[in-house]
Amino acid sequence: MAISGGTDAQDRDGEDPVYEAAASWVARLSSPDATESDRDAFEAWLAADPAHAAAHAEMDALWRRLGQVPDPRVPDPRVPDPGVPAPRPRRLPKGPACLAAAVALGAAVASQSGLADWLRADLWSGIGEIAHATLADGSRVDLNTGTALALHFTETERRVALLRGEALFDVARDPARPFVVEGGGVSVRAVGTVFYVRADGAGPVGVAEGRVDVTAAGRHLEVSAGEALRRQEGGATIVKADMGRATAWRDGRVVFSGERLADVLAELARYRRGRILLLDSRLGERRVTAAFDPRDTDDALDALAATMGVRVTRLTPLLVLVGPPA
Repeated sequence: MAISGGTDAQDRDGEDPVYEAAASWVARLSSPDATESDRDAFEAWLAADPAHAAAHAEMDALWRRLGQVPDPRVPDPRVPDPGVPAPRPRRLPKGPACLAAAVALGAAVASQSGLADWLRADLWSGIGEIAHATLADGSRVDLNTGTALALHFTETERRVALLRGEALFDVARDPARPFVVEGGGVSVRAVGTVFYVRADGAGPVGVAEGRVDVTAAGRHLEVSAGEALRRQEGGATIVKADMGRATAWRDGRVVFSGERLADVLAELARYRRGRILLLDSRLGERRVTAAFDPRDTDDALDALAATMGVRVTRLTPLLVLVGPPA
């Protein structure tokens, strides 16, 4: 069940799902493996809603402009037309623009691969959504953006599978039924404590109160309040952590203190559909100290453009380019 109060998936995601579907159709129909069944399904989708045609036209035009899909209005230089001079072959653009479009459509198609997680989930949050729930045992859970959980509670154990995303657990004490969270390559066991688990990134576990026992990469580690587990090459280690900053997303803030711009953009990208593509790796090394509202990543990008001397270009709702100023 979805646990954010009062909004359905369409309200949360606006027109983004339409653009994702449009991008998927552009990618599918441009494939040499496209079938008549694909084309029939596309025509049915196109006729279902005027917004579908508008979104598809935008994505298709972008892709053609970047030279990825043959434009039927441009003669194929490989097929000579008697009496008509053969057109000069079109040169396909190269570099960041072409890569950006590939990333945009690839991301739109890849986003569908998480469907199995959503189908398995008992609790979930949408992209850019922060949700809260109370479990049957009285434990509370906060779900960060794009998170899916499956619950397996029995008389002897409370087990949670973190299928994707990030969640913070405030565990109700029940010594007879240990609370175990599995996800992000770790297994976390707690009795009564407050901790988070993240399915991606270098820091999959952090503890705000109490302690947890973590199994990671074949090792058993104890993580206490104010500490986090960090992945390193060849294993994992325990480090001191600012839990207030790490869990500020619960209050609608993401906080950065001297972090690389590349990492900041990667974090902001978690809260929006599509991709944020950094075009210059040197810019990515600049340091950022700021706090943003993750529910308004466009505002955050504009603030970075104003303060960091970078250029933010929105090609489509699914693709943002960040590069040096013009």
